[in-house]
Amino acid sequence: MLAVPVVAVGGYLGWLNHLVTSNIKFADLMPTGGPLVPVDGGAFDPSEPGEGGIPTAAVPAESAGDNYLLIGSDARSGLGGARSDVIIFVHVPIDKHNVSLIHFPRDMYVFIPGHGRNKINAAFAFGGAPLLVDTVQGMLGVKIDHVAMIGFEGFKRMTDAVGGLDVYVEEGGKIDGHVFTQGMMHLDGEMALAFVRERYDLSQGDISRGRRQQAFLKALMLEAVSVETLANPAKLATFIDSATSNVIVDRGFDVGQMRGELLSLNGLRPGDIRFLTAPLSGFGRSPYGASIDLVDWVKLTQLGTAIREDRLDSYS
Repeated sequence: MLAVPVVAVGGYLGWLNHLVTSNIKFADLMPTGGPLVPVDGGAFDPSEPGEGGIPTAAVPAESAGDNYLLIGSDARSGLGGARSDVIIFVHVPIDKHNVSLIHFPRDMYVFIPGHGRNKINAAFAFGGAPLLVDTVQGMLGVKIDHVAMIGFEGFKRMTDAVGGLDVYVEEGGKIDGHVFTQGMMHLDGEMALAFVRERYDLSQGDISRGRRQQAFLKALMLEAVSVETLANPAKLATFIDSATSNVIVDRGFDVGQMRGELLSLNGLRPGDIRFLTAPLSGFGRSPYGASIDLVDWVKLTQLGTAIREDRLDSYS
């Protein structure tokens, strides 16, 4: 009699593995060139807006724990194709007891290898994910292990797959007919999509939008590894299907690694997910008049050190 449920469970897990393997897309998202070399050879000018004389790291260092770069791209008709509207560095420590997600505002004024100074968002436009990885690695001096790209429509599908998400709304507002009020709100897919896209009516623009995206990702992560999802075969299958159908990962990130990382985080609680914003010193204008976020290079160096030494819990 025991053979029946065992076979059923084995068949279900096999089907899930097939679903992931057939859905997920792999691409060349990691850089393949040599060490980073800024376009000016490393002669940084401290007088430039947002610079502090801090050079880009020539060779990103290995760190304790695992590091991922999550890139969210928004491709809507009439908006000129995909853009890296979400840039989040994810650090999972060796003990797997927590997760830190660091938001890089897309208007950060940085050095892009081979292209000089520009908004970090431009790295994706100039050279896709590999150049964005190079740029972030150079800023932090930390090696990124894997990359995942997801379209905003994927956020919508994953939200609906789990029956909606309870998300904390820090700042209310209205967009695309959806009204958001401060406090906890239950969002369906359409509302979640509007929630992560809006920035123009928020008090700090892209900074505020980054906090919204972080709140959404926290809710999504907690739901994905919750008992309610993992113990519900239909719900889990729907979520996995929606997630893997909308994700592109680097070729070195195999399905076994993904599954292992997900299962290692199944005990996460709300307090175990920490959100940070890459340190800024202020705001300004580029030489071409564009609004930019000025990087606090001293604090960013400290952040990179904390990641390498696996002690982000003590970074502030």
